[in-house]
This record gives sequence, structure tokens and C-alpha cells, in this order.
Amino acid sequence: MRRILILTEYDGTHFAGLQRQRPGLRTVQGELERILPEIGALPKAVAAGRTDAGVHALAMPFHFDLPGRIPTEKIPEALNRLLPEDLKVLAAREVAPDFHARKDALWRAYLYRVLLRPHPSPLLRHRALWIRHPLDHAAIQEALAYLPGRHSFLGFAKEEVRAGERELYEARMEEVEGEAGRELRFYFRGQSFLRGQVRGMVGTLLEVGLGKRSPESLRLILQTQDRSQAGPSAPPQGLYFLEAAYPPKKLTPR
Repeated sequence: MRRILILTEYDGTHFAGLQRQRPGLRTVQGELERILPEIGALPKAVAAGRTDAGVHALAMPFHFDLPGRIPTEKIPEALNRLLPEDLKVLAAREVAPDFHARKDALWRAYLYRVLLRPHPSPLLRHRALWIRHPLDHAAIQEALAYLPGRHSFLGFAKEEVRAGERELYEARMEEVEGEAGRELRFYFRGQSFLRGQVRGMVGTLLEVGLGKRSPESLRLILQTQDRSQAGPSAPPQGLYFLEAAYPPKKLTPR
């Protein structure tokens, strides 16, 4: 029995989210588990995190167990022949037998894309949030400075029942020239994230940029943990799961 780590890339537009749900709802986990037995693997795939409907991933880790003899280097090709066009495997490696894609993650990172131009882009309508109004970049940078560190992020979360304290290692923004014009790209890296936390933070930061609230209001949200004090959740299409990191010893077969 081998434990296999794969990195997956997917377009979340036509998925009801990552996690397996009730019958009839198409999910990333459901699609992957459906075809694992066809390469001789057990039909259970565990992800590093979760993404909601419409959210994308550039390198989402999953682990599964493989009693079959297929060589590890052949796994991506074998799976990609069976997977739909909006979900593909980028890489595979054998890892420690007790490796766990979710529990062993040292950190996870997310990206949020905002397209800044006078008119919407039909090409990016499922891949970035379009904003036509000018944004105050300096105010957003000031607000971002409140986020790194250990806080309760319940004020930004959605339908969360877990304890809200998390460590956010990095929160930054950069302006780039994207494929369809100027973009703001928000980058968040942390130990773990609450449900809806990233979209809640981005929605609030955009209100700062639009002059609808002060940068200091983010400190109040962190202190009160009151979701009603924050801005609306940013739409899902601009959000991407970027990557996760693991201890080297967990990435080595024993």
C-alpha cells in the first residue's frame, strides 16, 4: 500500500465546491473519488483544504492510498485520461504512510484577482472580479497591515462554528499588468483559514479602497469578531487556492 500525494488544478466555475456533498451535486472530491478505483486506488481522496462553488485552484493537494502497481510517475497521465477538462492532476509523489494532506499542512496560500478597467472582460468573467471605479491603493495597504498575526478572524468568516483564532503569516497586495489589463492581486498565507475568511477580508479591503470605510475599521472587526461590521464577501470567481507546504519528513516514503 502506497500513500500518494497529488497536486490538482481546477476551474471551479461548474463545481458545487471541493467537498463531496449530497448526490447530484458535482464536486472536485466527488469527481476524483469516482475515477480513483479505475487506476487501482482506494476511492477516498483527502484535500489540504476546501473551496466553495466557483473558486479555483492552481495546486490543491490531495492524498489517497494505492495498493495497485502503477508507477508513481504514471499516475498523473492515468488520472488525466479519466478526469474532466476542468480538473487535472499536475504531479504525483509517494509520501510517508501517515502523511495527511490536511492535518500535516504547515501553511496554505490563496490568491484573489481584481480586474481594474472601465469595461468588463468576457474572457475573465469566471476568473477575476471586475471593478470599474478607482481604488485608493494606499488605504488598502494601510488596512492590510492589520491582518497578519494571530487573531480571531470570525468577523470575516461565513457560517463558521469552529474556534476563530488563526495565524496569518502574510497579507499583501500588488498591482500587475494581467492578460486583460491592470489587476490587483491579493495574496494571503496562513496556518489555516476559516470558511469564507479570505473572501470576507477581500470584500472589506475593497470597501476601504472605494472609500466606504476607514483602514482602521479592520482592527475593530478583529477585536469584536462581529461579521456585521465587515464588508460583503467578495465573489468566488476571483479566488484561487495557490499551494500548501509540508514538513520534508512527511514527503519522504519510509
